[in-house]
Order: sequence, then structure tokens, then C-alpha cells
Amino acid sequence: MGADGGADGGAAARDGVMAAAARGRLDRLWQAGQGFLGRPLAVMGGAMTWVSERRLVSAISNGGGFGVLACGSMSPELLAAEIEATRALTDQPFGVNLISLHPKLEELIDVCAAHRVGHVVIAGGLPPKAAIRRIRAGGARAIAFAPALGVARKLVRDGIDALVIEGSEAGGHIGPVATSVLAQEILPAIREVPVFVAGGIGRGEAILSFLEMGAAGVQIGTRFVCATESIAHPRFKQAFIRASARDAMPSVQLDPRFPVIPVRALANDGTRGFLACQREVIDRFNRGELSQKEAQLEIEHYWAGALRRAVIDGDVETGSLMAGQSVGLVTKEQPTAEILGELVGQAVEALVRRDAAA
Repeated sequence: MGADGGADGGAAARDGVMAAAARGRLDRLWQAGQGFLGRPLAVMGGAMTWVSERRLVSAISNGGGFGVLACGSMSPELLAAEIEATRALTDQPFGVNLISLHPKLEELIDVCAAHRVGHVVIAGGLPPKAAIRRIRAGGARAIAFAPALGVARKLVRDGIDALVIEGSEAGGHIGPVATSVLAQEILPAIREVPVFVAGGIGRGEAILSFLEMGAAGVQIGTRFVCATESIAHPRFKQAFIRASARDAMPSVQLDPRFPVIPVRALANDGTRGFLACQREVIDRFNRGELSQKEAQLEIEHYWAGALRRAVIDGDVETGSLMAGQSVGLVTKEQPTAEILGELVGQAVEALVRRDAAA
């Protein structure tokens, strides 16, 4: 009994030493991201409209990651209130995501400056150079999305402080290139600023692989939708828990004359209805009943309010269930800190297994 206990104790001690060494290596790998975000974990929360509000954002930051508020279509007054409400729930750093096409973008940037937000993410297209300058002049670090190497280089020239490269596996509005390809294209070429990888990331082993390719950290959205602190409707969360990766599909465009911005979401009656809407509108246009502009507006209006209906009201039949392909890795509702702990634990365990096999 004593000998067995001693052997078990020795094995446990060795395991502990290996895990501690692996965690130290992980910290060295994402040291640039830790320093840039000012957090122990270089994990940014993806800014998801209606989901990434004060509760989830504060929970991510309190858990050691970096929460990011989704401003969406908020007015400057609403954004100011949401920042203060988030500050009431956490004393840790968090950022704000602004949409570059917002009609009051400059005012929103000024709100972030007035409320001492340290990091501002600009999404929804190439950010104006003036917006980047305004963010930095207000004392914040500016972060933008780069869907291609040429864009990344331009953003660096324009003075961006960090980049996010997000592949087509992500939820919501997506580009055409996979995360794995973007990482190979951009990570070896951009060394001037930290680069965070996003799109389809749901486990710690994937985080580790991108860090070893040169990423400063990652951005994760879909895994946090079913966090206990997320205000998403229970039916919305259940749709995520039941879904597989192949259920998260990009929206389909039927006619190149009527462009549809690709959006990845879980297929439901709403996505099928969108196809029927396009067919009906295109037929009316072909019969001369609608102008091209009228037809385009009808198609674009189909999803108006659909994300809120799904997230807040629980309309999972006709609402928009924006989700990345990592939704297949979402299996239960759990606290945000537990999700972050799992991700780190998986990365550490991967390093331990590698050491044990060496």
C-alpha cells in the first residue's frame, strides 16, 4: 500500500511538473497577446450583436480573457450606458467593437475615449484611416479585421495597432477564405503588430497550433453563446447545443444581379424562406414590377430584426441563428470561466502529450 502510494505520488508530482512547464510554454507563446490585451489569457471574445453585452463581456474579462462589447447599431448614449454597466460588473480591461459604416462612428469613438476604453475594434469593412487616427488620439489601441494579406499590409501602414484574421468558418458575416489558409498567408508575413486568429476555433489544441504559427492570440465567439452568463434565449442556446458543424451554413445568393452578403447561420425555416423570398422578388423584377433598387431593398429587408428575434425572443424557426462551424463543439451550457479553463487545459494537455512522446 505504501509503495503503491509512493509511486502514485511520484507520478502525480511528475505530471504536475510537466503541466506547469507546459503552461509556462503556453504563456510564452501568447506573451505578445497577453501584453497587448493586458490579460492573462490572450483570448478575445468575438463581438456578437445582442449576445456580447455587459454580462457576457464582464464574465470573459473576469475569467482572464478579454471581453468585447458589440456596439452594433447603438446610439452614442446607449453605448456610454453599456460601457458603464459593464464597468459595474468588472474592474478588468475590456474592449468595444464598432461598425465602420455606423453613421455616428466618430461620436462612438469619442464615447470610448471619454469612458477610457483601452481597445477599440473596427469591423464591417475597411476602417477609414481617419477613424484609426481618432481612436489612437483618444488613447485607445485600434484593432481591425484583415481578410487578405494586402489589406493587412494597408492597415499596418495606416497605423493599426493589431489585426484579427477571421476565416469563413466564423459565424455571422464572413469572407470567402478559410481560417487555416488566412493564417498561412498572413501570420508569416505580418510581424509589425499582433495578429489574432478567429473563425472555427473551439478547442485549445487549435489555439496552440495558431500560436505556434505566430499568432498573438485568438478571438472566439460561438463557444461563448451558451455560457451561463450569456443572455441568449434558452431556445437559442438549445439550438446551438443540438447543432452539428454542418448545420452552420452560409446564406445563398440566387442571382448575381442582387448581391447577398454571406452570413453563416444555422439552417432553419428562416434560411429556407430567404431563398423563397429571393425567387419571388427576382420573378417580380423580371416581370417589370420592381426596379432593381426596390428588389434589392426587399431582399435586404428580409432579415431585418431577425437576429434579435432569435437571440432575445427565442424565435429559432424564422429568426437568424448566426453561428460558426465550431457550434458542433458546443455541447452544454456552462460558466464562462469554465469554458476558458477548458480551452487552456486542452492546450496545456496537448503540450504535455507532446513532451511525454518525445
